[in-house]
Amino acid sequence: MKLGILFPGQASQQVGMGRDLFTEFVAVREIFQQADDVLEYSLSKLIFEGPEDELTLTANAQPAILTVSFGFWTALAPFIPDDAQVWMAGHSLGEYTALVAAGAFDFADAVRIVHLRGKFMQEAVPAGEGKMAAVVGLPLEKIEEALGGLEPDGEVAQLANLNSPDQIVISGSAAGISMATKSLQDAGAKRVVELKVSAPFHSRLMEPAAEKLKPLLDEVRFRPVQHPVLANVTAEPYPDDPAAYAALLYRQVCSPVRWTDTVRGMAREQPDTFLEVGPGRVLRMLAAKTARDVPCASVGDIEGFKEMLAFLSGESKTAG
Repeated sequence: MKLGILFPGQASQQVGMGRDLFTEFVAVREIFQQADDVLEYSLSKLIFEGPEDELTLTANAQPAILTVSFGFWTALAPFIPDDAQVWMAGHSLGEYTALVAAGAFDFADAVRIVHLRGKFMQEAVPAGEGKMAAVVGLPLEKIEEALGGLEPDGEVAQLANLNSPDQIVISGSAAGISMATKSLQDAGAKRVVELKVSAPFHSRLMEPAAEKLKPLLDEVRFRPVQHPVLANVTAEPYPDDPAAYAALLYRQVCSPVRWTDTVRGMAREQPDTFLEVGPGRVLRMLAAKTARDVPCASVGDIEGFKEMLAFLSGESKTAG
């Protein structure tokens, strides 16, 4: 059996996520309790009860999604056959979940760091001064050409998330994204949709956040991954030497997420299924658009969990 495990990033959060698996599994409850202890506030209560506007804050959403996703993985992992070949990747924040799931570092370190990562990102650019927008229906080379033709005076507009062949997100200053939107529409984009995000993630405007994050990453005692994990910035597996891991996570803050290449790289290993582990179904959808021949499934609730158990045990020939 071959599995491509995908862990979601920010914007997949919702109040109440993970409650059913929390109720069902002691191991999940232990992960939630550990997060509460490390952060010294009740992240669990915020996840289950909200309010939504507080859960959506970057400093809360990032550790919340990590906690739910890793909790789900903790419940699922014992049922995966010992001889299964597993590849992992996570979208932006989800890369931290993938590294924890692959044994590269401890959950306690990860939840502390992503909480601060979110805080640093939010502080890097004042509210309203940065934007992100999804570009639909324009090939990557045309987007690069349109962005390259801009000469905004001190403004920023750059690639941020290469999500699928027909969905690419750009990020930058508010004025830069407005200028880029017109240029992209003139180039033939079907739509350029401004995203409801709190900061211009994965742009060079995040450099202050990256610099604050760097010493925290340098202090982490990383271990070699137990399963291949594909890095956002390279779309290649993390190297055997864990001394390189901090630099990849540091670069990730300001660099594009090469998700299309990541999914294609995993697809070349011919997995039996892509499995999104965590809240939401965005990565499942993107994988289906990028690698159409590979089945896709998700474990985002107890029903998805039961369906995956049937697949792993051989009771079902399809996942999801």
